[in-house]
Amino acid sequence: MLNELQQPGYLHVLINHLPIIGTVMGLIGLLIGLFLMHRRALIPGLAILFIAGLSAWPVYETGSAAYKSIRKISDDAGIDWLDEHMERADRTVWAFYVLAGVSAAAAIIPLRWPRSSVPLGIVTVVVALGCTAVAGYIAQPGGLVRHTEFRPLLIPPSTSVPSDHHH
Repeated sequence: MLNELQQPGYLHVLINHLPIIGTVMGLIGLLIGLFLMHRRALIPGLAILFIAGLSAWPVYETGSAAYKSIRKISDDAGIDWLDEHMERADRTVWAFYVLAGVSAAAAIIPLRWPRSSVPLGIVTVVVALGCTAVAGYIAQPGGLVRHTEFRPLLIPPSTSVPSDHHH
């Protein structure tokens, strides 16, 4: 077990759902808090969204560290899907850092300006919805790298990533 925890690919598989599931769970919590119109009810959802946003960093880093080893054991279509997965993560992971910042701001700013609570909560909902879409966008080709049973019959998208792409 400890040996597996030292492998970036294994760690990536263990934690890659944190940003996705955390964002959805935090979004549900935040929507409940907004519905109740009570400041304290917003805090759990904002905290979960903050953690979900920050969790994208170790997910991205473990994925980058695992890139070469996963590429070596993948078939040709899997390599194409892996390249697409990495390209999408490279281009969009920043959205989760924005989510962490916005959710932190939505938790802290109302301490000084209480009336900002609902507008900041709504902004956070919009960012969280965007991150939910981004998560699906990144994850879709990632799941197709090793799961041939989920691959469409279509050829994987060609990416702008050269075949010697390094992470």
